[in-house]
Amino acid sequence: MILASMMMLGVAVNMQSCAPETEKIELGYVLWDCANASTHVMAALIQDELGKEVGVTSVDAGPMWMGVARGDFDAMVTAWLPGTHAAYYEQTQDDVENLGANLDGARIGLVVPAYVEANSIEELNDYVDEFGGDITGIDPGAGIMAATEEAIQEYDLDFNLLSGSDAAMTAALERAIEREEWIIVTGWTPHWKFAAYDLKYLEDPKLVFGDQEHIATVVTPDLQERHPDVYHLLDNFYWTPEQIGVVMGYIEDGMEPMDAARTWIADNREVVDAWLP
Repeated sequence: MILASMMMLGVAVNMQSCAPETEKIELGYVLWDCANASTHVMAALIQDELGKEVGVTSVDAGPMWMGVARGDFDAMVTAWLPGTHAAYYEQTQDDVENLGANLDGARIGLVVPAYVEANSIEELNDYVDEFGGDITGIDPGAGIMAATEEAIQEYDLDFNLLSGSDAAMTAALERAIEREEWIIVTGWTPHWKFAAYDLKYLEDPKLVFGDQEHIATVVTPDLQERHPDVYHLLDNFYWTPEQIGVVMGYIEDGMEPMDAARTWIADNREVVDAWLP
C-alpha cells in the first residue's frame, strides 16, 4: 500500500534490488557482417524467448572488450581468438569470463579475386602497379588491421593500408571485380563475400595472420548470478559457418538484422531449442 502510494505520487523508487530481472541486457559488437548476424540472433532470442529488454551497440574492437570488462556490456559473441583479439583479451582477461567458441573455422588474411595472378603475400611487391600500391582495409581499431600492418613490415611490402569500414571495403571489392581490376582487401571467414564472389586468400608462409581461429562468447563475470537464463543461452550458443552465412545473406539482401535473425530462428527451431534454458 505504501509502495503504491509512493508510485502514484511520483516518488522515485529503486527497484533494482527487488527485481534485477528487469535490467536490460546490453550486447556489444563490432561492425563486421558476421558480428552483426550473431549478435542480432542472440538479441532476438533474449528478447523473444527469455522476455528481456535488449540493447545492441556497435563499437570498435577495443571499446567492445573494455565495455564487457567494465560492465557496460553484459556480453559479446564476437571475440576472435586466439590471434586477432589476443591483445584485447590479455588486457581484460581478469575482468571477463570466456565461455569458449561459438563458431570454429574462422580465419583472417589478405584476400584477392581469383583471377589475380599472385598467390602469396611474398609475391605482392612484383605486382605493386597492378594493385595501385594499396591494400583496402576496414576500421583502424580492428585486429586484422594491426595484423596487416605487421604483414607489411614482415614481408617488406611497398603498399599502403587504407582504413575504412566493412561496407566500404566490400563496395570497393565489388567495383574492382565488375571492372576485372586487381584489388587486395583485408578478409575474414565467415563473410558473405566468399559466397558472392570467386575469391582466394593469399598464402601467408610467415603466418603473420595466424592459423585458423574461433569466435568466442565473452561475458561479465557476474552475468550467471544476475541472469542465469541469459548466461545459459550464451554458454550453449554454437553454430556453423554455413548457418551464420544464411543470416549474413539475408542482411546483405536488404533485410533488417532483427528480421533476418528471427527468420533464421523460425527456420532452425531444433538448433535454437538446444541453446535455450
